[in-house]
Amino acid sequence: MSNPPAPQSPPTDATRRALLRVAAWLGTSLAVSDWEVFAAALHRSSSDSPDVVSPSMLDSGDLADLEALTAQIIPTDSTPGAREAGVAHFIDRALASYLAPLATGFVAGLKNLRTDVRNRYPQAGSFAALSPSQQLEYLSSIESSPFFGSLRYLTVLGMFSDPSYGGNRNGIGWELLGFRNDHAYQPPFGYYDRDYPGFQARSGDTP
Repeated sequence: MSNPPAPQSPPTDATRRALLRVAAWLGTSLAVSDWEVFAAALHRSSSDSPDVVSPSMLDSGDLADLEALTAQIIPTDSTPGAREAGVAHFIDRALASYLAPLATGFVAGLKNLRTDVRNRYPQAGSFAALSPSQQLEYLSSIESSPFFGSLRYLTVLGMFSDPSYGGNRNGIGWELLGFRNDHAYQPPFGYYDRDYPGFQARSGDTP
């Protein structure tokens, strides 16, 4: 089955339903190598506590533009978006630590974007300083670029991943999905295999 095509231009009035459709097909459209990098990075960092390490590799100008970029991909409307979920800070932190293999290409792409914006819009000087319509105009012109693909990929990760990794602040993304971070197993424990030969319920369990 072929993957759904990418949107032809960033939406001017994004709805949550459209966002969730994008999130759904994005998971199947990413290059296998990207997922392999992500999975391997999480495995390497599994012994560390994401809550106690907050590295940073982007300066304030980079972060301001990155926040504006992610806010156009998952905008704020009647519900919070990427800005409120801290997605830009998630990306910064991830690239400086457990997603370091992606850092060189992404940071170079962000630097090139900032230079290009200054050349195209000299009076504004930065992507964050552009008007919303100018931001959408610019993103429409680069939506087929590898950098925009990486940006969208990391934005979705930052919006919906576990908050302990620095994004999805206060579970904002999970609320949009209706996801509850409950443990999958609840008492009475053991009822599903109580007839298995040799099964014995532990004290306090009620199979």
